[in-house]
Amino acid sequence: MAVLVDLPDARSPDNPAWKERREMAADWARELSAESSGLGLRVSLALYRSAHTNNGELPRDCWLHGGGPLPARAEDLDCALARPFDELFAEHPILLAPTEFSATAPLKMAAKRHPIRAATMPGFSAAMIPALRLDYAEVNRRVQRLKDLLDRADGAELSFRRPGGESFLRLDLRFRKGHASGGLLPEPGTAGNLPSGEAYIVPYEGEGEPSLSAGELPVQFGAEVVRYAIKANKAVSVMSEGPESTREAALLAKEPAYGNLAELGLGVLAAFGVKPVGEVLLDEKLGLHIAFGRSEHFGGQVGPKQFSSPEAVVHIDRVYVPECQPDVRVSSVDLVMGSGQRIGVMKDGGYLSGVFS
Repeated sequence: MAVLVDLPDARSPDNPAWKERREMAADWARELSAESSGLGLRVSLALYRSAHTNNGELPRDCWLHGGGPLPARAEDLDCALARPFDELFAEHPILLAPTEFSATAPLKMAAKRHPIRAATMPGFSAAMIPALRLDYAEVNRRVQRLKDLLDRADGAELSFRRPGGESFLRLDLRFRKGHASGGLLPEPGTAGNLPSGEAYIVPYEGEGEPSLSAGELPVQFGAEVVRYAIKANKAVSVMSEGPESTREAALLAKEPAYGNLAELGLGVLAAFGVKPVGEVLLDEKLGLHIAFGRSEHFGGQVGPKQFSSPEAVVHIDRVYVPECQPDVRVSSVDLVMGSGQRIGVMKDGGYLSGVFS
């Protein structure tokens, strides 16, 4: 088993939460190593240079930590002791990744090549520990129910209340299957978040015929609500005004792949009393979230090749719970089945009764 830790460098400087997480990971590795005979596991602590962005590609090499204080920066690593990540995957079939930048996408892709089981934990903190103590059999049951609904849906219709009016968005779910991330990783060749508790699907991106995803998506940045115009499953322009709107419009123009709608996610943990902690790893598992950017690790078509550089690759979730976006509220989420039947999933930010029965 390997515990993975990314290290800061001149481009991505350290911060207190990151330092605390690295020390926590080192403690986990030490404590697990002390119980290695009873667990039947050899435990390693593996260090690597930061990818600088969430879900960006991992570097080619990593370093096994030999003990003692952790290096403070990636520049302190000894190049002569580097080893390829592929060797680490071959020798460590179980991985924990409590990292600063999410390694979910590259570890999902690695799990297609290696029989690993990887729990990705970007931004993990002690505040999330209660979410590891849930009844994950029940969490998984609810997630599977939502996945089954997503599997049968041809589309999703979403409405949002925002300052000045409402926004409506239809997501094309044809030709796609849902995924269940219920916190259980029993099979080799799998990677997913921990804590977890969501069903998710990549909207159809138009690789065969045009995508029908269209409408308007509001996202709150600080005090400003940015309104994206969506066409053919991409944010193609910004309809609002303000400094954040200007910044987002420039980013779309510079990096069109950023505007890809990469995920519709339905988290379930709010019903278990879990509260947001300010980290996407946990917060997205509480309710509705929609992601921009990279999707190929979820079965979509947008990957690193569609971005201008490795450093630009991103998969970023926008979480629609009041603590995260207080001025944008989910009015409704309905799934439209192939038969034309509409199934209500959410209303006024909460799941409708009967969805999980």
